[in-house]
Amino acid sequence: MSIAIEVADLHHRYLGGVEAVRGVSLRVASGERVAIIGGNGAGKTTLVRHLNGILQPSSGTVLVGGTPAHGRSIAQLAAQVGYVFQNPDEQLFAGTVAADVAFGPRNLGCSPEEAAARAASALAAVGLQDQAGAHPHQLSLAERKLVALAGVLAMRTPIVVLDEPTTGQDARGVELVAGIVDALADDGRTVVAITHDMDFCAEHFDRVLVMAEGLVVADGDPREVFEHPDALARAAVEPPQLLRLAERLGWDARPLTPAEFVHAYAHDPRTLGDGS
Repeated sequence: MSIAIEVADLHHRYLGGVEAVRGVSLRVASGERVAIIGGNGAGKTTLVRHLNGILQPSSGTVLVGGTPAHGRSIAQLAAQVGYVFQNPDEQLFAGTVAADVAFGPRNLGCSPEEAAARAASALAAVGLQDQAGAHPHQLSLAERKLVALAGVLAMRTPIVVLDEPTTGQDARGVELVAGIVDALADDGRTVVAITHDMDFCAEHFDRVLVMAEGLVVADGDPREVFEHPDALARAAVEPPQLLRLAERLGWDARPLTPAEFVHAYAHDPRTLGDGS
């Protein structure tokens, strides 16, 4: 299995003296879906901003696709890593939605026709094809986040980084983003997402990294990670709501998804024969 991302003893200290990442080492396989969780200030965004060259290590190394990220420009890394910012207004600048989404492909060397085709396909994927001619800042925050996501989808990078992709989205928007994450994984692409949405994390990611104080304090599949209360408490996060509900109900089962919850309910001895 090829390695998409390799981080070795990464440290990052900001000019003010704050060390936001303190010796993180990890490897992410190609096609893996990894969620990074933790409280504000845990170092999550600082970590992932090393993947596309926005930040450079104070010490340590970052390899993307087997090649050091250090010394490569953001434009060079953009062909490998598509990054969707938490705040879409840091990303959107063109006069129309279509032009904004087409910018990335154009910057990668696509012809105007190919860039326009990619933009149209990406906007359809996020359900905003009817807004192609609108100015991005005429849209709601949730819609602008989807435009920023479409811009990265249009670039068709092997690695996609999502910073809080479901924040501000309603249930339909969360479902749409989740479907895109699943589709990217089905296409063999690597997805790394920072998220405070534990239900989204549990249902759509193969692996969870828990960060606190600039360190990775837990790393494993969702079921394993969410059974480590000490690490979650240190990171100031709670398990998914279905897991918490099952615990309150006194179940032995630990469901992470609605399907697992329904199955656990149907097979709990206390619910059998109650007419439900």
